[in-house]
Amino acid sequence: MVKIILIFSSVIFLSCSTNNQADKFQAQSVVLKYPESVLLDTLQEQTFNYFWKGGEPISGAARERFHLDDIYPHHAKDIVTSGGTGFGIMATLAAVNRKFITREAAYQRLNKLVLWLEKADRHHGAWPHWMTPDGSTKPFSKYDDGGDLVETAFLAQGLIAARQFFQKGNAEEKLLAQKMDLLWKGIDWNWYTKGESVLYWHWSPVHEWKMNFAVRGYNECLIMYFLAAASPSYPIDAKVFHEGFMKNGEIVTDRKMYDIPTILDHYDTNNMAVGPLFWSHYSFLGLNPNGLKDKYADYWKLCENHAKIHHQHAIKNPNQFKGYSEECWGLTSSYSIKGYAGHNPEEDLGVISPTAALSSFPYTPAASSKFLRFLYEKHPEYIGEYGPYDAFSFEADWTLPRYLAIDQLPIPVMIENYRSQFIWDLFMSAPEVQVGLEKLGMNSNPK
Repeated sequence: MVKIILIFSSVIFLSCSTNNQADKFQAQSVVLKYPESVLLDTLQEQTFNYFWKGGEPISGAARERFHLDDIYPHHAKDIVTSGGTGFGIMATLAAVNRKFITREAAYQRLNKLVLWLEKADRHHGAWPHWMTPDGSTKPFSKYDDGGDLVETAFLAQGLIAARQFFQKGNAEEKLLAQKMDLLWKGIDWNWYTKGESVLYWHWSPVHEWKMNFAVRGYNECLIMYFLAAASPSYPIDAKVFHEGFMKNGEIVTDRKMYDIPTILDHYDTNNMAVGPLFWSHYSFLGLNPNGLKDKYADYWKLCENHAKIHHQHAIKNPNQFKGYSEECWGLTSSYSIKGYAGHNPEEDLGVISPTAALSSFPYTPAASSKFLRFLYEKHPEYIGEYGPYDAFSFEADWTLPRYLAIDQLPIPVMIENYRSQFIWDLFMSAPEVQVGLEKLGMNSNPK
């Protein structure tokens, strides 16, 4: 079924909703030029549909992955992800704002999801990373068969934004908001400190603290520490953030890459000067980095510089990978020719992950727009039913018609923040956010 037909000066751009691998876009050889607003609408709706149409039908949650070739070598198709579901909740709010769906439709879907989340497995309030359609824990790895506090934080971020959206609605919406409120307030953040000044990522009812993963900065986990501090029911002390995540300021650095300051040191995590670009996306889907500052960093500048470093890496192209340029850029964790990999300037396999540049629209609008046009005007073969495929490589002449929730769903949210700040405004309006800011010594003065 033809979904969108755009006609510009006799050049036709088609988007088709089908379930096969065939190109979803056909265009004449003439390069298309059309308003960015139309292109952004198309991209947002396609990527949102990963959650809306491609979601797991029993739970209403986001599938961990969706393969248009219907080949799942190591994972069941219907496994859902808690963090990706949080992103999907925020994408749904953006879709209402863009009028892709009605408010009533959003209510129906999210109410179904919340009823499922209420019954799903939780471990001291934290959901597991993966769950089956009946809400049971699906082990992520041998010892990771319990609560995942990082993924839970991503889910909570979505619940808080949605609570703010529905809390002043009709009686049914207000009840849904109350249920979302209870879910987020039920997370026992303090349990995951083990009584120490740091948060631990995992706890298992079978293996307990066997994973022993203390989360120290800087990475994608700022939102976990922020929500843990802001919690009205199980809060952590501020020192857990300062001593644990920020290491008493030891991660502040004057290090540069491509002559661009990195601001915070990433080396403690993976021995990297800068990490994959999702580190500047996941925590900031709801938490507005614009004007967000503390004694460690200006978070807008931190994220902006992170994206600029990735862009410069593609322009400089030190590894001489085929296809890298000012319009083809962006590295983050995604599928690759060697399986799932954490692509970044220091661990580069020649693989471009579209979510990296597209979810960076708030930070690098001009560079992200070039990449967007590069894909949709020049390489429609890399685009499928739910938007750009997860990754591609000119160097290896490789791509797969496959998607990951944690890559696809930040795109419609971050683009909405770029266009209207809608999700940022919702999340930042929560009273707990103000508590978190004050407790952690952060200032928020968005422009």
